[in-house]
Amino acid sequence: MSVTAGSLLGGRVPYCQPAQGHRSGIEPVLLAASIPARAGARVLEGGSGAGAGLLCLAARVPDISGLGLEVDAAPLACALANAARLPGLRFEQVDLTTAPIAGRFDHAMANPPWHPPGTLSSDAGREMARRATASVFVDWARALAAPLRHHGSLTFVLPAAALASALAALTAAGCGSPQVFPLWPRVGRDAKLLLLRAIKGGKGPARVLAGLVLHEADGGFTPAAQAILRDGQALLFG
Repeated sequence: MSVTAGSLLGGRVPYCQPAQGHRSGIEPVLLAASIPARAGARVLEGGSGAGAGLLCLAARVPDISGLGLEVDAAPLACALANAARLPGLRFEQVDLTTAPIAGRFDHAMANPPWHPPGTLSSDAGREMARRATASVFVDWARALAAPLRHHGSLTFVLPAAALASALAALTAAGCGSPQVFPLWPRVGRDAKLLLLRAIKGGKGPARVLAGLVLHEADGGFTPAAQAILRDGQALLFG
């Protein structure tokens, strides 16, 4: 397997990933920044790929314990290499939709495969990471909510078009008090991506939050986005 060596968070986190197939974008970095974990928390990530999400979270909250579940062997091998010096992180080859998840966790997160049916990619790994099944949000919400402690959080990063399906899936999995955090591409533009958090056993009303503007008019990242993507600051929902 051919890999590329790079870094996350402005060079703070060394990061290798497969040269072919699905490549990490800003989504796992933003997802990790949004998790309200404290030292000692146990965090579960579904579809962890080469480990970008948990690696970024561990850089911000060094004393977490994290478990990443990934079905594809190629990015999993990179995740294991990326986390070799981080004893608090583990990655396992697991299909979370078919295998029960052992343990109890304070937070769970995922960037599920959400691309609708279309032309198949010639790369099997890319296809696996991106293509949604009809029940993807139901399956992933159920699997990731099951090992959460009461009032633990479950956070997805997903396209705005999938909001209704994801909300319904979280409700069915026993997670309420949903919070929607839009990721605005620029001021005045519709949000294409969003973060969606719900609380296991939560009973509060739904909230749509102010969100984050990612880009300036010239295409560069806004200072607020840079603080998260490059400096490793937390993305605060409140």
